[in-house]
Amino acid sequence: MLKEFREYLLQKGKTKANQIPYYLKWIGECYSFLDLSDSTFLSSDQKKQFLTHMAKTHEDWQVDQADTALRLYHYFLSQKLKVAVPDNEKPGEWENLEERLREALRLRHRSYSTEKTYLTWVRSFRAFVNHKEPTNLEGRDLQDFLSHLAVEKKVSPSTQNQALNAVVFFYRHVLDKDIEGMVDAVRARQRRRLPIVLTIKETTSIFEHLTGTQRLMAMLIYGCGLRLQECLSLRIKDIDLEQNMVIVRAGKGDKDRRTMLPEMLKEDLIHHISEVRALYDQDRAKNLNGVYLPNALERKYPNSGKEWAWFWLFPSKSLSVDPRSHIVRRHHVHPASLQKAFKVASGKAGITKQASVHTLRHSFATHLLENGYDIRTIQELLGHTNLQTTMIYTHVASRNVLGVKSPLDQR
Repeated sequence: MLKEFREYLLQKGKTKANQIPYYLKWIGECYSFLDLSDSTFLSSDQKKQFLTHMAKTHEDWQVDQADTALRLYHYFLSQKLKVAVPDNEKPGEWENLEERLREALRLRHRSYSTEKTYLTWVRSFRAFVNHKEPTNLEGRDLQDFLSHLAVEKKVSPSTQNQALNAVVFFYRHVLDKDIEGMVDAVRARQRRRLPIVLTIKETTSIFEHLTGTQRLMAMLIYGCGLRLQECLSLRIKDIDLEQNMVIVRAGKGDKDRRTMLPEMLKEDLIHHISEVRALYDQDRAKNLNGVYLPNALERKYPNSGKEWAWFWLFPSKSLSVDPRSHIVRRHHVHPASLQKAFKVASGKAGITKQASVHTLRHSFATHLLENGYDIRTIQELLGHTNLQTTMIYTHVASRNVLGVKSPLDQR
């Protein structure tokens, strides 16, 4: 079996060739230590027993390497010995579970984008287990699915974690099975990626190639450090022109925060709000449905959606059908409109970096850091829970905080 595993690793390219002999060594030692055939599935306790024994005489990195080898070997065995599951599910059973998943997500006030993402992953998981009867699903099925994503699909760690969160939610809140501690899958390889950052000159050049609402939105994202969805979700009441403040409500992690409003955008915003007011008055004259309200506010205050304060700062020009309630109403502008305009503007500005709208947020943080603002202040403005997330910008700031110069520059 180990010879086949060696060929498997060489074909998949998941492991470097010079590491494969060590992987085989650790697996052989593990099965010898446990006195088991190498075609036997190991339980978590058995694996832990071997790794604990190994840690007494080996370095930590060797124990980690053995752990990775055993995870890969477990996935290899699961695929090698996999038996096709007969398609004997009850008619519509999975469809009913998807509907229950939607209800569970909405009950916990998850966003519509999260709902779509979780449904997509559950459908992928369903296809992977070959439409296995839901009542027979185990933790091993999820473990094999995550290993499949890492080994076969070569997904990023963030993608694998997203799939894990989606399917664990499905197990816990739909199937009533808590299997999170039972998952010991092959982990996707962690890759360190520095954020792409534009210079001040490059951002100015992009703004010059944008017009109208797209230009105002892009400048607001850069000037306030907003995420794209946070900008789209702004209401009239979230803009405080007197105190030069923008209130971000229910941002990532369902958190509220405050950030500054650039002085140079105030006149443009006042003009824009007057145009939006005209659109709002038209909607009220036609007695259209009010805008979407978060959580249960619409049931508690049924007419609040028709109030000016709750109207979108960047409303769509056309009406659309709410995908959840199926009510025809005015929503905010679609994110694709700004994304497309930004890409065109970047091309016209001659920007060769792989920049996106989110790059403006990265640039906001980096430029503040270069201007000498402390990292804690920047963390609060960005709404990061963990300071380590904000610290990534210290690696892309052009100003070296330590003042270190290359020896070549000192000649």
